[in-house]
Amino acid sequence: MKLDDSSASRRVRTPLLEMLAKCAQSQNAAFHTPGHKRGQGSFEGFRALIGDRALQADLPELPELDNLFAPQGAIAEAQSLAAETFGAEQTWFLANGSTCGIIAAILATCDPGDKILLPRNVHQSAISGLILSGAIPMFLQPEYDSVLDIAHSVTPEAVAIALKQHPDAKAVLIVYPTYYGVCGDLKAIADLTHAAGIPLLVDEAHGAHFTFHPEFPISAMAAGADLAVQSTHKTLSALTQASMLHVQGSRINRDRIARSLQLTQSTSPNYLLLASLDAARTQMASQGKELMSQTLELADRARSNLKNVLEFSTSSGCFAVDRTRLTITVSHLGLDGFTADELLQSFGVTAEFPSLQHLTFIISLGNTETDIDHLIEAGDRLPVNTPIAPILEKVVQPSAAPLLSPREAFFAPSRFLPLEQAIDQISAELVCPYPPGIPVLLPGEQITADAIVLLQSVLNAGGFISGCSDPTLNQLKVVS
Repeated sequence: MKLDDSSASRRVRTPLLEMLAKCAQSQNAAFHTPGHKRGQGSFEGFRALIGDRALQADLPELPELDNLFAPQGAIAEAQSLAAETFGAEQTWFLANGSTCGIIAAILATCDPGDKILLPRNVHQSAISGLILSGAIPMFLQPEYDSVLDIAHSVTPEAVAIALKQHPDAKAVLIVYPTYYGVCGDLKAIADLTHAAGIPLLVDEAHGAHFTFHPEFPISAMAAGADLAVQSTHKTLSALTQASMLHVQGSRINRDRIARSLQLTQSTSPNYLLLASLDAARTQMASQGKELMSQTLELADRARSNLKNVLEFSTSSGCFAVDRTRLTITVSHLGLDGFTADELLQSFGVTAEFPSLQHLTFIISLGNTETDIDHLIEAGDRLPVNTPIAPILEKVVQPSAAPLLSPREAFFAPSRFLPLEQAIDQISAELVCPYPPGIPVLLPGEQITADAIVLLQSVLNAGGFISGCSDPTLNQLKVVS
């Protein structure tokens, strides 16, 4: 990203990072939280792991460090700089991850009983937002690639149809990009949404880097989204759990966003997380294009040397693809993704996430040439067995609408039933393989035999299922 001379010196400042460093060096006797008192009371093993410097900087909301919920000093300036860098009008730092931002976005735009249009392959945080807000989901069917067995983005055509069917909808929420790096035609969707007079909310958790290189898909803000939530820690250099929420235009009440974030964020935010957002923003403002050029070169080298890398065909549900997200198919090797993941880990390589047929890798500014060498070598070492029959995962696209709203089902009286008896009952819990955190069962949806088969397949293959009260999946919680 090119900086003009008049703004360059301002945009590479790190107001929050600098103030935190100054406070960490203070010699004052601490009679405030946290209890470890700048590391003096920390357990020695933990202290040896993270070091004295980090513990000294683990500080509360001291006056010099500003207040996340009423910023006027260092946080206010850092957030203003972030808005400039990422192309927004206003930015909020998130210390509770993108999860709190997605929930706040729904709380800020929907009252109980309001309709919201969103794809069925949303992250579980959006379902949490529906439960807490009382909003009613009108699910959009993402385009499904039956050859690759992957759900892509929602198409503009699907959004247009849904807007006509539900003219009373209060917002549209889109996942951009998907976990596989696939992007829909967000600008066209934004135009349709705005023509209907409602805001477009974007779960851009995996697209924080899009702003900084012309060879990436267009960013949500540049495409016209009213609100975007980015996991700055996923593809940039912030610490895990550090994210941002960006807003532009007048379709969203910003005071309601601020108040909603007060409901979803801790009143004791970690300043190491907040300062890492300031640092990551400054890094991209000053070196963004250079770093992303290097990242793209690494990704292209991996792509050209790895076997069976998925190449997505252009379509209305696959308008653009993030080249730094690589997915390889392993089912033709006689392996499921979970077994292949275990093998790769034994070779010294860890993927972002396995699924039944694929393995997905994130290549970011933190990767090196050596990392790519290891990935290519490990891929070549995967054994070849008898190909296994694919188990399609498109069950995440139900044909029927929920029988109850997620909130109604979540708070309704419930009971446990053995798995076989739970079929055709209404789910009282959110059940999903994680990662990527895309639910297979939602509170309020009818439990289908196909959903049970998929969950059992993931569990039997060694995958992890979250949300269900019984992690062995011998029984499910259903609405009484």
